[in-house]
Amino acid sequence: MDKHDLLKQYIKTYPGDIGKLVDFEPEADRLYYFNFTATNTELSPEIFEDTDRFSKWVSLRLKDSGSRYGVGGYMEHRTIYSRSEHFSTGDEPRRLHLGVDIWGDAGTPVYAPIAGNIHSFRDNNNHGDYGPTIILRHDLDGLELYTLYGHLSRNDLNGLHIGGPVKKGQKMGSFGEQDENGHWPPHLHFQLMFDMEGMQGDYPGVAKFSEKEKWMVNIPDPNLILRFPGL
Repeated sequence: MDKHDLLKQYIKTYPGDIGKLVDFEPEADRLYYFNFTATNTELSPEIFEDTDRFSKWVSLRLKDSGSRYGVGGYMEHRTIYSRSEHFSTGDEPRRLHLGVDIWGDAGTPVYAPIAGNIHSFRDNNNHGDYGPTIILRHDLDGLELYTLYGHLSRNDLNGLHIGGPVKKGQKMGSFGEQDENGHWPPHLHFQLMFDMEGMQGDYPGVAKFSEKEKWMVNIPDPNLILRFPGL
């Protein structure tokens, strides 16, 4: 049984160990599913290269659809990363999104969906990067799993220490403002990893599309934890 199967088995065996990431109520809240691939011709470079316009565009889609949150992105081949030199890597720019994004208002609370410990944290303060980032380590019956939370508020890093315990359902932070979250519309980047590969406070959230199969080995689908309908 590989690690992906072990994770699925753990979640099936201990469903009570998995809690919420945000205050999403399936029976009351509607999700808007964003598409940031080249097939979305409505989202032009003129919009997504301007953070203010991009934020207004996201907010309008949520408002018009009556949705509290927008979601999407796991292994999505996105065009929007051309907005930042941070993703320009050699002969093939990084365009493959490795986690799930949850879009909403700045200040939206973020909770630990699984009990664990603080592995590392950092303010990845580059245009287009994660901004304030927290990474947790979890021991799931011997299966090591890491969860990454990017684009948080800068205040969320205050008082943290490596190894500190985090309870399931504990408020970890909130969606950061665009001037502190890597210059993005407010949202949370949520990602799972089996191996941190020696990294601290950071792990790739966008990769080369040609390397998709390699990244899928280490990065399971975050919706195993989120359990968002239709994602």
